[in-house]
Amino acid sequence: MNHSIHSEAELTLIGITNEKTLEKRLPGDLAMWFFILAELTVFAILFIGFAVSEQLNSAIFIEGKAKLHQMLGLINTLTLITSSFFVALALNAMHAGDGKKSAKLLVVAKLVACVYIAVKVWEYMSLFEQNIDIETNTFFTLYFMITFFHLMHILLGMVILTFIAVKANKNEYNASNITGFEAGASYWHMVDMLWIILFPLIYVI
Repeated sequence: MNHSIHSEAELTLIGITNEKTLEKRLPGDLAMWFFILAELTVFAILFIGFAVSEQLNSAIFIEGKAKLHQMLGLINTLTLITSSFFVALALNAMHAGDGKKSAKLLVVAKLVACVYIAVKVWEYMSLFEQNIDIETNTFFTLYFMITFFHLMHILLGMVILTFIAVKANKNEYNASNITGFEAGASYWHMVDMLWIILFPLIYVI
């Protein structure tokens, strides 16, 4: 009798442990996280290079930052945070099994991201009108290289969001098959996080 009770208790404990393990699993698939890690490594190298160059050319960097529009940088920061918020809501809706709602929220997230693209293009054009480009000096070489590289990640992220939105609208995701959706959402949150680091580094500090 005692042996039976102990066995049942052990099975219950194992079940609880397995549930906790599942709850703590990494969202998305492993391949996407390897890709995200690789991208973060590249950006880390760029950020370190920017910081070191700033120490070696402080006057040029101070002058360069003065020519940037900090308010535009702030607007883009708020834009990406807002977009990521809608992606998070879309993921919650997907976990709840509402693919149609999730798809609509992803569309909103992409529309908000379009504001970021429009602002960034306008900022580039404004600098070009001042005869400032990637060859102007060290600061603007790094500025254009890093921000354009990030912009390419935004565009790729929007393609990914479109892909998972289409699948969500067709109800192709479910509780046991949601890793693709989570992977796409994780990528978008990475892009948002990178800008949150990039904005103060290039525009403010």
